[in-house]
Amino acid sequence: MKVGVPRELKDHEYRVAITPAGVRELVVHGHAVVIEKDAGRGSSIDDHEFEHAGATIVPDADSVFAEADMVLKVKEPIPEEFHRLREGLVLFTYLHLAASEPVTRALLESGTTGVAYETIELPDRSLPLLAPMSEVAGRMAPHAGANFLERGHGGRGILLGGVSGVRPAKVVVIGAGMSGANAAWIAQGMEAEVVVLDKNINKLREIDRIHQGKILTLMSNRLVVEETVVSADLVIGAVLVPGAKAPKIVTRDVIDNMRSGSVVVDISVDQGGCFETSRMTTHSDPTYVVSDVIHYCVGNMPGAVPHTSTYALTNATMPYVVDLAEKGLERAAREDPALALGVNTYKGQVVYEPVAEAHGLESVPLDSLL
Repeated sequence: MKVGVPRELKDHEYRVAITPAGVRELVVHGHAVVIEKDAGRGSSIDDHEFEHAGATIVPDADSVFAEADMVLKVKEPIPEEFHRLREGLVLFTYLHLAASEPVTRALLESGTTGVAYETIELPDRSLPLLAPMSEVAGRMAPHAGANFLERGHGGRGILLGGVSGVRPAKVVVIGAGMSGANAAWIAQGMEAEVVVLDKNINKLREIDRIHQGKILTLMSNRLVVEETVVSADLVIGAVLVPGAKAPKIVTRDVIDNMRSGSVVVDISVDQGGCFETSRMTTHSDPTYVVSDVIHYCVGNMPGAVPHTSTYALTNATMPYVVDLAEKGLERAAREDPALALGVNTYKGQVVYEPVAEAHGLESVPLDSLL
């Protein structure tokens, strides 16, 4: 198989979908790899490193998409890339289709098979390709929130950890999954007062066990959300329903009642966001204000630390990439139910039900098409 890797075009997206080690692994298995010139520069990976590992460098993304049987990306294609999609192409990347009808339509109309990192799901319901970026985003969220709590950025002028004799910031984390648990851990390490909300008591027990009471855990319900969020200085939204739109946990009324200069960071914004007031922002224009509350809703947070993120991501993706290259999509999906759940569109049809539900489309079982 010929595997292609273009340069990412999303705003301030510096990650790349493969490392030299990944190139070598594919080449050793007898596959060819074509990479767009300077695709790895943002992650501090030079073209000569890819070439030394066995890749061919091509001048532009058009060449990558035209030559490749399977294209690896980090983020979903943006409109400027839609014309490169074509029938017979396998696109393996974060897609977040439930939150993006334009990307869904582009894949269906072109006949491109879209395999989403974020919906590959193991029998224990864990998401192995979402986990590394959730971990990065979770660890970044308290830093972003602390930055915008500073008065110079419009915040309340609060130091996250406070100082002797002065109360620290109150940080509320909604969701105790991978990103939420990491956000709470970092915020607690910065000596903030941290509260974690979730509906899964086992996740709360695990946080309580690890942090031995240093993080307050509360069972999430409407009243608890309203009371804790209104009194918070920083709220981090980390709610995930695999492959589907995130539920709106925090309403506009609650945002209206938060204190002026408070900050919300929505890690869930890729899936539509868990605040009713969320809309996706970019690294070049990361915030906006609603009811005097600063909203940080950057859809590709890990793109700001691309070297770390690229290696963390490809550590997880490469076994699946090699499997797809060795067996082809059809056989790989038949043999690996977790990978089959990653297939969102196949030959012009939606085959992942939550995406179909999000856009009012018909869903066809993948098994019936393979």
